[in-house]
Amino acid sequence: MRSSSETAETESGPQCVAEFIDVSKRFGDILAADQLNLGIQRGEFLSFLGPSGCGKTTALRMLAGFEAPSEGRVCIDGSDMSAVPSYRRPVNMVFQQYALFPHMTVAQNVGYGLRQLRPRLPRPEIAARVEKVLATVRLGDFADRRTWELSGGQQQRVALARAIVNEPKLLLLDEPMAALDAKLRGEMQRELLDLQRSLGITFVLVTHDQEEALSMSDRICIMGGGRIAQVGTPQELYDRPVNRYVADFVGKANILPGEVIARQGGQARVVLGGGTEVLVPEGSPDDRRGVDVVVRPEALSLSATPREGHAALRARVSHRTFLGDHTEYLLQAEGIGPLQVNVPRQAERASGGHGVGDEIHILWAAETGLILAAED
Repeated sequence: MRSSSETAETESGPQCVAEFIDVSKRFGDILAADQLNLGIQRGEFLSFLGPSGCGKTTALRMLAGFEAPSEGRVCIDGSDMSAVPSYRRPVNMVFQQYALFPHMTVAQNVGYGLRQLRPRLPRPEIAARVEKVLATVRLGDFADRRTWELSGGQQQRVALARAIVNEPKLLLLDEPMAALDAKLRGEMQRELLDLQRSLGITFVLVTHDQEEALSMSDRICIMGGGRIAQVGTPQELYDRPVNRYVADFVGKANILPGEVIARQGGQARVVLGGGTEVLVPEGSPDDRRGVDVVVRPEALSLSATPREGHAALRARVSHRTFLGDHTEYLLQAEGIGPLQVNVPRQAERASGGHGVGDEIHILWAAETGLILAAED
């Protein structure tokens, strides 16, 4: 996996619509963004993902022009925009609170930005562009309604229409689905993806919801402590995290501290707490002994007896949660601590399931584990 600086360097050029080049942002003594280097590709759906205070919203606001970098450059289409005010950038933003005008109709809300352009656009042109974009977001029959007469999902589509009617180079989305219920959020995620694909505009989303980022993004930029931890496709981040922070933040992971006792044939033999030995694909370029073994819950299975060719840990079931398509087990393994195992419903039916207090073996194939250098 390339570093963030390597990513920016190799992706710069015509395919990049925006770039962070050695960008830092300070608010007094607080370093909110620290040496960001990132190229955002033309036409992609990129998400900034991370917990509160990680720097993702600061990065988005610097793209929008609401904040100026303390150091470095923010470029759009190859031009340094660091000192360019927001209203002069080819960028539009959809906020968590949609900020629609309640005294205006849907059409008037959508056309607001067009009416502010100088020189003024002819009214027929504004009307035609508003009509076209309302059809794109499937609100053509709602042009004369007031925004307070609409559902939450319809209001979001009005906000999107208002943002794309000016045909921006970048559409920035600041957690725009946070206020929607789970079902409507899923529907709007699909609609947003369809809209992005049909328009070909570069979308940049800020979210703390990992499922949202994984399901929608071409690439995800994981942030922590104001820094870029890793940039990659959802599959790359899930399967090949570069450190414990990324592994723990993207999806669910069992992270087991251990010590390498031998390396051979592309595999490492690792002894875990309690003395259990497991084989893991080597994956670590150095000779350090302290490592973290990462195994995803769906890569594990439960069995009454060990199975040849699989690592096995003896554990006791502490919690069992039925979640429809799978059952989530939490188990305690001596010398290791808690582990999570997700058992598909079909496998659960075949085995008959396990109850709280049962002693069982947790199994996984060696190739499904991942070894990372242990963090201090």
